[in-house]
This record gives sequence, C-alpha cells and structure tokens, in this order.
Amino acid sequence: MNTPRLRDEFLDLARISSVSKREGNVAKRLTTILEGMGAAVQVDDAGEQVGSDTGNLLAHFAGTAPDVAPFLLCGHMDTVPPADHVRPVVDGDIIRTDGTSVLGGDDKAGIVAILEAVRLLRERHIPHGPIDVLFTICEELGLVGAKHFDVGRLRARTGLILDCDGVHELITRAPAANRLQVTVHGLEAHAGLAPEEGISAVQIAAEAIAAMRLGRVDATTTANIGRIEGGLASNIIPNRVLLRGETRSLTLEALEAQTRHMVECFERAASRRSVTVAGTTHVARVEPRVQRDYEPLAVADDTRIVRLVRDAAEQLHKPFRTRATGAASDANVFGARGLEVANLGCGMRQIHTVHEWVDVNDMVATTELLVETVRLHATRG
Repeated sequence: MNTPRLRDEFLDLARISSVSKREGNVAKRLTTILEGMGAAVQVDDAGEQVGSDTGNLLAHFAGTAPDVAPFLLCGHMDTVPPADHVRPVVDGDIIRTDGTSVLGGDDKAGIVAILEAVRLLRERHIPHGPIDVLFTICEELGLVGAKHFDVGRLRARTGLILDCDGVHELITRAPAANRLQVTVHGLEAHAGLAPEEGISAVQIAAEAIAAMRLGRVDATTTANIGRIEGGLASNIIPNRVLLRGETRSLTLEALEAQTRHMVECFERAASRRSVTVAGTTHVARVEPRVQRDYEPLAVADDTRIVRLVRDAAEQLHKPFRTRATGAASDANVFGARGLEVANLGCGMRQIHTVHEWVDVNDMVATTELLVETVRLHATRG
C-alpha cells in the first residue's frame, strides 16, 4: 500500500472545489489521472441536462484475467457547500479543514480509494476482470447525476458504490423517498386595518407543521419540512406560502403512510379557515404535489456482492457487517435499474458539516478491502 500517495491524492482532490453543478475542475483532474492510468474515459451529457459544467465520468479499464465479468466501482464528484475554498489541515493521520468549509471526504474518500485500488491491482499484477469506474455529478442534489446516466454504457452488472461512513461496513438497505411541495392559499388583507378580512397562509402552514410527525418518526422512517417561502410584507396578511419537504422510509408502506399524514395535516389546517368579505366567502386551500425521489435499496445478505465483500474481509482478517442507513446513494438508483450493487463505507466522518474529517488509515483499509474484493471476483469468474 502506498499510503503517502493515497493521502496526497486525497489532499489534492479535496482542495478542488466541486459543489454540485460545479464539478468541472475536479472532473478534469480525474480525467487526467484516469487516462494516465491507462483508462479510456468518457463524459456523458448529464451535465447539459441538469445544468452542471460537466457530465458523469466513466472510465473503462481492461481486464487481465480471462472470462471474468466486469466490475463497477462508483463514487460521486460533488460536495455540499460551503466548499468554495477548502483548506485541509493535516494532524497526523487525521485530515480536517480549518472550520470554514466542508472537507469533501463525502465523497473524495471514496474516489481516492477507488483510484488507489485500481493502481494496486495493476502494479501488483493481481488478476482482475474489466473494471468500470464511474464518477457521478450532482449526487447531493438528489442522486441527479445517476438518474441521468445511461446504465447501458456500463459493461458491469455488479459492483460497489463508495459513499458512506464507517469502515468494513456494507450498506445493503437504504430508504425510498417522497419529495413534497405544498402551496397553501389564503387571502391577503391589510394587517393593521382589516386583519379579520384575511386568511394567513403562514398561520395555516404553522398549524399543519405543528400537528405533523417530523424528524425520527419510527425506526425506519424520517420526515422533514426543509424550506418555507411566502409573504410579501409585514403589513400584509400572507395569501400564499410554498413549503418543500420530504419523507423517507425503508418500507414503501410506511413511506406512503407518512406521506398521507403530512398532506392531511395541511388539508385539515386549511379546512378550518374561511372568511366572508363583502358577501363572498373565501376558503383556504392547499395544493400538494408528491413525487417519488428514489426507490429503496434492498440487497439480500446472500447475494453475490455481499458474499464477495464478506469473504474479502475474512481473507484480510477484518470485521464485517451489513447494515441499513437513513441516507440514499447512487446505489438506490442503480439497484432500481437492475444492477447488483451495495454501498461500501469509506471512513468519512461528520459529513455535511464544517467539522467533517477523515482518517487516512480508514481510506487505506477501504482500499485494501476493494483490492481483495475485486481479486476474489476474478477467481470466481
């Protein structure tokens, strides 16, 4: 294992800002790296479709063992903000930032583990089948890059997504999600002269949210109202409020039940509000829109990909477990399209915060597990 090389490559990539829809610079750097490793690299048109400055990056590596099915290794290039100026701070084996930005270990810890694993397979002359390396865009915006990627471009039908915390852990269960957009319609009026002639859309929204089960609903389900927009001025009763939220669950039954509950809270709150002005009765109303964001990930413990990673961990005398998560990944999208994939933890910590950090030893452990998994895959045809 070339630990200094892995660490330095992580620092190099972490310093390149790549927030969603602005992944172009890191994509150029990764293209140079992949082509230098001997891969044929393609960029698709997903960027044009979603408004990013680059598309998904796909690299094909030739196999060195005959009659072995291709294997997929996938991570995402984008990060959440703030990340305009990332200044990594190295403290022994721990890498964090100066506290003004995220680090980007989500998902550059996964990316460098993939790159280093492919290098080691080739440098050590370890027999392996063809390898597809896919780096997606806009994962943080709702798996958007993966949704706009044509899986027909892949040779592989099984593989690993690297995009989760933990080490020697394989995410085999992840939630489906519904995205909600609700418009609450009230009636405008002067807030000082005639407030009784108005219907406050803000008040209706507040009553609905107060009645709603949110946060950790149960062991498999979460829900959130994440954005509220509305009103014109403090002296006008607001006649319109737009709310955006989501609910996620490991089971579709619970997902639909929570979605109905959230919509009904809005409908009940609106139904209690009406006013008659100049002989005309005005009734509050809501316009709910529900859209399935992504399907659940559900990979059985006896599938080939799980057995491969479990056996690889055993060969390395390392612990291993499968588990569920409340977060989605590109594995949700590709699993729903017929690929056999799971999400391998790669050591990122306190993600989506300016306190994010990684341990180089975790990235080393992830790389070793990848190498052994791909090696075992080749021995089993």
